[in-house]
Amino acid sequence: MIEKNLNKYFVDLHVHIGRNERALPVKVTASRNLTFANIARECQVKKGIDIVGIVDCASPRVIEDIEKMLNLGEMEELLDGGLRYHDVVTIILGAEIECKEKKGGLSHQIAYFPYFANVVKFSKIMNKLITNLNLSSQNSRIPAQDFFNIVDNLDGIVIPAHVFTPYKSVFGSCTARLEEIFSPSTLKKIPALELGLSADTFLADCLPELSDFTFLTNSDAHSLSKIAREYNTILMEKPSYKELLVALKRESGRKVVENYGLNPKLGKYNRSFCNECKTKTLEPPPVSYCKECGSKKITKGVLDRIIELSNGRDSFSPTHRPPYYYQIALDFVPGIGKKTREELFYHFGTEMNILHKTTFHDLSRIVGPKIATDIILARKSELLLIPGGGGKYGKVSKQP
Repeated sequence: MIEKNLNKYFVDLHVHIGRNERALPVKVTASRNLTFANIARECQVKKGIDIVGIVDCASPRVIEDIEKMLNLGEMEELLDGGLRYHDVVTIILGAEIECKEKKGGLSHQIAYFPYFANVVKFSKIMNKLITNLNLSSQNSRIPAQDFFNIVDNLDGIVIPAHVFTPYKSVFGSCTARLEEIFSPSTLKKIPALELGLSADTFLADCLPELSDFTFLTNSDAHSLSKIAREYNTILMEKPSYKELLVALKRESGRKVVENYGLNPKLGKYNRSFCNECKTKTLEPPPVSYCKECGSKKITKGVLDRIIELSNGRDSFSPTHRPPYYYQIALDFVPGIGKKTREELFYHFGTEMNILHKTTFHDLSRIVGPKIATDIILARKSELLLIPGGGGKYGKVSKQP
């Protein structure tokens, strides 16, 4: 039962910006139409996302766009933190930064801030540490602990990003335990971890040290269509930064109540991949060498890494852990291209409605029974999946 005065909100806290409004690059691997304004509009009109975290806000090029939208009245700053777009979508200002440990490991950390002024101050500090702050996720050359100290002094929070991926994550390329890169007092101030597309609650809860953390499932979107391929439903009184922080700490009845994410098999790094013969391994995990050519030059998959770190422990979720629902976003459903997506949006509104509410009868009336069946099977997690690995997404097998 939802407590009085509390509401459920759809939340995706990891979306990138490809270009600013002057078409200058921010994240070069992201779509050109991923601008600050387009993200807000997409969340309002097509995705049905109530709160979105945009993680390139420290770029001076993005700061310029934010300032312009505020001055034009397209957004307003909330007293409790966050920017309100058209009184429909709340934007949480964030910055994903690459940190470097003294032993050489790289990890991505996301800082979130309550107010625009915090981001501006953060940008000025990071400009002294990063060669080109205009571009996203540049190497700050400082350890994650030092990065946390900077953010904490500016009233922000830090959430480690996609914590198991083989490239640039705390467990994938830095450490076997969080306490090796963060102090005990810091770990108490980190309210949540982002699982990443190749992991889920079941896998992450094989590691007992993670039991106190809230888990987040975010999209890490590099295109508009990828927004909300993973998201959370969070119980709060209202959509603001302050309420979000209380929810991540699981205080006063606020909390993450559902994680929606891809089945880990669909992630880019689910299984290990041989860099010599370009073979994806399907052997029982953990895999430390290629069974095809014998090479030990492999990119270790998330499943393999977690099994390795867990030393064979079974998964055990604490009582505060919410259910994890596998979601297959429209982009993954066979037969659904851009034209079909637009048709679905036109008739049924947001992707949240299409994936979770629209009936088979209504879907088939618009896209035919075959695609409608696949959407319903995706809703029930009953489609056959082919695991991903080596930087290539898994696939949803077509019906015979």
